[in-house]
Amino acid sequence: MNRPLRVAVIGSGPAGVYASDALMKSSTDVEVDLFEKMPAPFGLIRYGVAPDHPRIKGIIMALHRVMEKPELRLFSNVEFGKDITLDELKEHYDAVIFATGAVGDRALPTPGADLPEHFGAGEFVGFYDGNPLFERTWDLSAESVAVVGVGNVALDVSRILAKTGEELHVTEIPDNVYEVLKTNKAKEVHVFGRRGPAQAKFTPLELKELDYSPNVEVVVDPRDIDYDSASEIMRRNSKITDQVCTILENYAIREPKNAPHKLYIHFFESPVEILSEEGADGQQHVVGLRTQRMEYDGAGGLRPTGETTDWKVGAVYSAVGYRSDALPGIPFDNVKNVISNVGGRVIESDNTEDEAAEAITGLYTTGWVRRGPVGLIGNTKGDANEAVANLLADAAEGKKFTPSKPELSAVNELLASKGIDYLDWEGWHKLDAAERTAGEAEGRERKKYVEWDEMVTHSKGE
Repeated sequence: MNRPLRVAVIGSGPAGVYASDALMKSSTDVEVDLFEKMPAPFGLIRYGVAPDHPRIKGIIMALHRVMEKPELRLFSNVEFGKDITLDELKEHYDAVIFATGAVGDRALPTPGADLPEHFGAGEFVGFYDGNPLFERTWDLSAESVAVVGVGNVALDVSRILAKTGEELHVTEIPDNVYEVLKTNKAKEVHVFGRRGPAQAKFTPLELKELDYSPNVEVVVDPRDIDYDSASEIMRRNSKITDQVCTILENYAIREPKNAPHKLYIHFFESPVEILSEEGADGQQHVVGLRTQRMEYDGAGGLRPTGETTDWKVGAVYSAVGYRSDALPGIPFDNVKNVISNVGGRVIESDNTEDEAAEAITGLYTTGWVRRGPVGLIGNTKGDANEAVANLLADAAEGKKFTPSKPELSAVNELLASKGIDYLDWEGWHKLDAAERTAGEAEGRERKKYVEWDEMVTHSKGE
């Protein structure tokens, strides 16, 4: 082959960028085109990280360095399956990597989950992060709120609900989000997990940061600090688990902080029903959450005690995991909600555990849409490296597409012929500058634009 290997990467979040980086760091001569359906790149880092986490958003700087490389081109505002199809990609590339992430919410299997004041955590994250595909306003009239789940997303949602609008105004939140957060009536936020402290999926820094606000007091019931032998082994085998347990223990024994907003973390409480009553409008509305007390069963698991508690809350947020969506024409495991694959190679099956299924030539996947919404940045990099290693090995054996239009300009011409208003890396710089200018006018680093057309306009410098 007397030309570079041409690869299309679908999705410009960390998974897609790391896959692109792995390709460009290989000894193979490559050209990578990164496709993103949103007007702005960076996926989860832009639209899934809480605005009061500038430390995590610093990852964008590392992603920037990758995307500045000359072998990489960005095509944003282009949606796979709608603006460009798989057949069209096969005409222009030797291989395709899908890195579309996970933005949907997993269902909460609890009676009452269909009530209007029950929300998926991802919905709320999409709102406060200014994702143009999500709501522009939010009902924050509940004075007491429940959050189901003990992962970092649950902590983010809880912290945003517990803080004041003024505390968050210094961040990059859009104007519509700030106006809503100013109306927040929540004084109590209750976080519920069905297992114990050692099984919580928090990271230590996230857990510590809950208490940094002078307006928020984290409260842990001392009776929830309990471990069985399996939990003790987890602590000994994991420094992170031990740190999380220690932080929770310190919350449980300290003197009251007397902050105006309370954030309670409850363990061994399994949600069994979201309670409701008929309102003045004749509709059912959330008035509480019923949980069942759990205890260790002596065999490394848990069992119900039969003791239930009704918690008076006006809204329930479920943070029980994100869910990936199927892509047009790509085999999908609807049980695990991932693209069917083995080692990042897409397989011809609806079961990612199907060992007999054959790999589909030229198709690969990485990140959360490959393995589910678990793991940290290190896992994402490992996924990318494995998928790219398999892609390059396959290509070296001739297992790739045979594109009829591999020229760089051919993709631009295709999108232009279809009237697709695509944006490039220069466009992101223009949008970035516009958001920074808007933020500086208010003494902030950045202020996000939330409307799709507005982002496109600024990306074009108009």
